[in-house]
Amino acid sequence: MRPVLPAIETLLVLIALSMESSGSPARGAESPSLRAGAAAVDITPRQFPVNMPGGFNENPADGAHDPLHARALVLSDGNETLALVVVDTLGLSRETVDSAKAAIEARCGLAPNRILLCATHTHSAPPSGTTSGPAEAVAYHKVLLDGIVEAAAQAHAALRPAAVGVGVHPLPEEVFNRRWHLKPGKMPPNPFGQFDTVKMNPENNPDVLDRPAGPTDPDITVFSVQDTSRKPLAVLANYALHYVGGTPRGKVSADYFGEFARLMPSRVSKSDGFVAMMTNGASGDINNIPFLTTRPPREPFEQVRIVAQKAADAAWHARRSIESHRSDLRLGMSQREISLRYRRPTAEQVAAAKAVLAISDPAELEKLPRLAENYARRTVAAAERKEEAADVVLQAVRIGDFAICAIPFETFCEIGLDLKKRSPFPRTMIISHANGSTGYLPTPEQHRLGGYETWLGTCRVQEDASVAITNELLAMLAELKKAY
Repeated sequence: MRPVLPAIETLLVLIALSMESSGSPARGAESPSLRAGAAAVDITPRQFPVNMPGGFNENPADGAHDPLHARALVLSDGNETLALVVVDTLGLSRETVDSAKAAIEARCGLAPNRILLCATHTHSAPPSGTTSGPAEAVAYHKVLLDGIVEAAAQAHAALRPAAVGVGVHPLPEEVFNRRWHLKPGKMPPNPFGQFDTVKMNPENNPDVLDRPAGPTDPDITVFSVQDTSRKPLAVLANYALHYVGGTPRGKVSADYFGEFARLMPSRVSKSDGFVAMMTNGASGDINNIPFLTTRPPREPFEQVRIVAQKAADAAWHARRSIESHRSDLRLGMSQREISLRYRRPTAEQVAAAKAVLAISDPAELEKLPRLAENYARRTVAAAERKEEAADVVLQAVRIGDFAICAIPFETFCEIGLDLKKRSPFPRTMIISHANGSTGYLPTPEQHRLGGYETWLGTCRVQEDASVAITNELLAMLAELKKAY
């Protein structure tokens, strides 16, 4: 016969049995306790000259105006460990991304599908390089790859108890949609001899400009990390601004992304080990040109400094708005690879392109639309491409009630705004140029308007790719939201 327990003991037993049957954490179960580490490693080229892409002509650099870096943030909740590395480069090839993730896994044990790599998209830095080709490209590929791995390893080794928070502050006056409807009769022919509805970076003239073809995103989002003594460890910021430009000719530069990182310690913390980083948001159609106004002349790098100072101030305000930093947050990350069909030119388009490339008379070449030869070559290359589809990596990250979407494209602003609006999380950051570089990502509606970002040879994949990517990311976010 079982002994009769006192009333209080009976109640405690019933509570314990109820917790066990409901799946609630029993006494002694571990609650999440966040740890974080950050690091920055110099990846400036060691030898010059190097070529800086980002246009249609050669752009050699004979030195560096300011350093390039790989900046890493590693987070762990005791169950999941995630790494995010921001690299001062125009874009990261899929080959470089895969090599870097494999090397980080070998060194730190971090799974490749828990690593997010993204480029700032500065236009005054060398490409990520390859393991074959010109000697300087091969040499720089090693510098960049080693720097990415070293930054992640140092951040991983620096893991310590930490707390995080998220804030947002607007900076609307430095972002402008660069695609414009023009007044009747003002649209020049595109490289294919046709007329688009909108033009990228048109003449800044009120007699020419009608209205912008899309929105802007004014917000700077800040993910702030500090240790348990409230000492700042890192700031991860995000702004939907393509880049600033106006850097010294012939010099490598990290553009405003690097200047922001240099300035933030003066706003937040000058202590050793503090790392600030700025990521590129959904800015495929956004730049820093103030259309319909006249900006005074600037010396080289001056506008970069101006934008970086304003961004650092906005980031300071965003961080200051955070009510509390928390360490009891669960981490989650989802990665999916999807296939997007490559665009193919029609037989008529190929024939027209080959006709352009067959012209040898300089006088006849002068009559062609601007960039006609460039896009004729791209059209032929698109027709001859052996692969049918591009396999692209999408990632969604959860840090408590904060989410990140990582997209390997130059993502149009309205796509980012749509993801933020429809996300199941209160705050969502959109990072472009992540885990690869696959060209522009316009919406189907923007495709119908035409313009540089939609041209065959600039936009490589199917015209409804943004719809497929948005739907996939929203499903990933919903799964992460449901998981905890």
